[in-house]
Amino acid sequence: MNAGVPSAATLRERMVDGGYALGWSALKHLPEPVARALFDQLADYTWRRRGKGVRQLERNLARVHPGVSEQRLRELSRAGMRSYLRYWMESFRLPAWSRARISEAVQLKGMENLTGPLEAGRGVVAALPHMGNWDLAGAWIVCQGHPFTTVAERLKPESLFDRFVAYRESLGMEVLPLTGSGVSVVGTLARRLRAGKLVCLVGDRDLSDAGVPVDFFGEQTKVPAGPAALALRTGAALVPATLWYDGPVMRVEVHPELRPPEEGDRQAKTLAMTQALADVWADGIREHSVDWHMLQKFWLADLGRRHTA
Repeated sequence: MNAGVPSAATLRERMVDGGYALGWSALKHLPEPVARALFDQLADYTWRRRGKGVRQLERNLARVHPGVSEQRLRELSRAGMRSYLRYWMESFRLPAWSRARISEAVQLKGMENLTGPLEAGRGVVAALPHMGNWDLAGAWIVCQGHPFTTVAERLKPESLFDRFVAYRESLGMEVLPLTGSGVSVVGTLARRLRAGKLVCLVGDRDLSDAGVPVDFFGEQTKVPAGPAALALRTGAALVPATLWYDGPVMRVEVHPELRPPEEGDRQAKTLAMTQALADVWADGIREHSVDWHMLQKFWLADLGRRHTA
């Protein structure tokens, strides 16, 4: 390869970064009905092409709805792609939304499950799956006067990751890179929780290959132990949340605190609390499966031998 000539991978990264940059700079200026129609068309086009993500989404939805007909599965996956592209449409436009616009876009049930522990001086770990629009939910929480700390997966290219961090920080979140920063993520989160702060974690994907096994819709998978482990380590409240779209608004339910079992060592308690967390998420996903944006392999049977050890 000639010196100074970018590789194909580098060119792809630049194109991806450029696409996101265009999205954030241009789409936020479109009238909302136009943007929504555009992304619905893009979702339908992607769905009709039946690429790898769409096929995996259908495999995942088949676990959530066992015995569902092929026609119904296709209907669910189409709605799922529209929900997923709605997330991106909103995320591109969210930096330009006013506090009033953010407030009217979300209806939250169970706020007392967050504010109760915080007002008592306890930290709170709010743990949610990839449902609805977690960025919008986070912006809404910040608008209610509850800034929080979260963790972001490091992406390629680096410039794209920097855009995501800047975007979330612009909404009022403290964002810690999952890897590569030289800062102890767990240590920082623990300090925030011991100080009585709020930590929000999207916790249904095991990005580190160090997750703990749970039963999810009758099959084994692994999810991060972090939310439960942090709650046990710091005495913070572990609070599950589920999110879904309901017409023009997004609904969020903050569920009651999951308390540690009285028996067992820390590892056993972590496993029990993580399973309880997965059970709450499963109930929400079963009810609103098209808003669970899981287009990746998720269950161990799909992930292969490397993840089963």
